[in-house]
Amino acid sequence: MHDDAPVAGRLRRPSWKDPRLLAGILLIAVSVVGVGLVVRSADVTVDYYMADETLPPGTVLTEDNVRVSSAKVDGDMYWEATGADSDDAVPYGAVVTRTITAGELLPVSATADADKIGLRPLPVAASLPVSEDIGVGSVVDIWMTVAVPADGGIESATVIVAEQVAVTAIERSESNFGGGHGATVHVAIDHAEVPAFLQAISREGELVVVGWGGA
Repeated sequence: MHDDAPVAGRLRRPSWKDPRLLAGILLIAVSVVGVGLVVRSADVTVDYYMADETLPPGTVLTEDNVRVSSAKVDGDMYWEATGADSDDAVPYGAVVTRTITAGELLPVSATADADKIGLRPLPVAASLPVSEDIGVGSVVDIWMTVAVPADGGIESATVIVAEQVAVTAIERSESNFGGGHGATVHVAIDHAEVPAFLQAISREGELVVVGWGGA
């Protein structure tokens, strides 16, 4: 017959004062708190400014063309909605330097001070109908068909007037038939190129607006 005393000693219920038990409880508590902090940090969103409509190059930012939206992105890339009195506030009065589509967060790199940007919106009266796919923010080329002398006579030649310029506004005519203009398309032209552009479109000829696939 075996002596049960040693077995009873080994099966003794642990005491709350046992340092191993206290260490285990502490590790569990730390783990729970750590997981909670990770989940909380992953769920944090920040308010950013978002384009309320398509903003073509040359657009001056105002309270009417942006709105606030919450998102989880790299804050350094976009304008945070931190209040008008903050140094990081959206630059109302600044100018858009590339097309920002409706619903897109406002990139810091796509804005510039008005005195540092040289884009000027200029109208182009298209001689042929303008594609319905072309609208504000679309990128287009401007072509012109002109008469040039050739071998003692006159023949037509097509030349490009402006490449990959953004549409800032478009006014479509009620009818694209009967010899009328397809539309008056306003495009953003760099200030330094304005004289050459105006001289080119002032020549007699047909102006054609060719799109690059929309905004």
